[in-house]
Amino acid sequence: MGEETQIPPQLQEQLQRLQQLQQTLEAVVAQRQQLELESMEVNRALAELEKIPDDGLVYKSVGSLLVRAEKKKVVEELTERKELLTTRVTVLQRQQTRADERLKELQRAIQERLRPSIQSQGLGQ
Repeated sequence: MGEETQIPPQLQEQLQRLQQLQQTLEAVVAQRQQLELESMEVNRALAELEKIPDDGLVYKSVGSLLVRAEKKKVVEELTERKELLTTRVTVLQRQQTRADERLKELQRAIQERLRPSIQSQGLGQ
């Protein structure tokens, strides 16, 4: 009756990897969401710039200052930023998918390892 159930070292290692994978997945999701928000902001800025005539007055934020800039140059910078964000979001989506798949595989492996010990405990009663 005084016996404690020991978790095998290999199972402990798998549980640690599962926890690390969950943390990695959370970080990737948070990073992707942040980049998607930034991409939406860039899209809104580009949409506003379309409304302004080519010779219109445009300012851009540089640190804590607003600096006068050429509309064409600002559009180029924002378009470049948008492309970079799109690429990074795509990479993060792939990382998220791979991490999610590894997480599910590891969960299945852990469940398989636990199943025999649960069944043997149930038979011993």
